[in-house]
Amino acid sequence: MAALVRPRDGRMIGGVCAALARRFGTSATTMRVMFLVSCLLPGPQFLLYLALWLLLPSEKPATTAW
Repeated sequence: MAALVRPRDGRMIGGVCAALARRFGTSATTMRVMFLVSCLLPGPQFLLYLALWLLLPSEKPATTAW
């Protein structure tokens, strides 16, 4: 499994769904649809998204070796 970091590419808003999709081996679109469907249910989905946005580190840029 990949590390849980927000990727630099493929972000829509904060990169949380893209990070979770990469971690669990699914597409970012699938994860975004699952998040939107979960928003129809009662619960703190938006607060969880904001917390993950703040707590997950951003992916470090790729370095080139000379």
